[in-house]
Amino acid sequence: MKTFLKLVFLLAALATGGSAQAARTLLVFGDSLSAGYGIARTDSWVNLLRLELKKSHPQFDVVNASISGETTAGGLRRIGAALQQHQPTIVILALGANDGLRGTPLALTEQNLDRIIEQSRAAQAGVLLLGMRLPPNYGADYTARFQALYPKLARKHKLPILPFMLEGIAAEQFLPDNLHPNAAAQPIIMQNVMQHLKPLLNR
Repeated sequence: MKTFLKLVFLLAALATGGSAQAARTLLVFGDSLSAGYGIARTDSWVNLLRLELKKSHPQFDVVNASISGETTAGGLRRIGAALQQHQPTIVILALGANDGLRGTPLALTEQNLDRIIEQSRAAQAGVLLLGMRLPPNYGADYTARFQALYPKLARKHKLPILPFMLEGIAAEQFLPDNLHPNAAAQPIIMQNVMQHLKPLLNR
């Protein structure tokens, strides 16, 4: 009987341990490019990532905390509550595009992203940083410095980075506003992200 009870307790402990290991959250923290603006949510790259991870890394649940129109300032105000609520293992940080389109001072955008990264790391989450670029009509100097702030932050915090999340998206794969990718572009974005996400998933 004692041997039987020990076996029961051992199996229960293993089951509990397996469940705890499986409970991991990947938090996508971005703007309209991650919120599925202008397309069905099921077609968005975040949902495609969720489906991909169900097959390859089923221990991860994907939570999308992206909001259309979000800025780095808005993200900084929200990140603490999001980290507390979801307790993510990984944060995909995809903010800054709206700052650039509004001509926000780059030092402020960089500071906000820096603080979001610091809070995420303090919460024991790995961070994947998604870089952005601006249309050329914002001026060569501003666009170049905007693009450079992402690798600068990645070097500072030793983060994996996808330098440009829309890499490989053709002109015809954008909505009529020429800013947001259409449904056909979403698998490309997902693969771009997945390529740089794998080291964090396999930690």
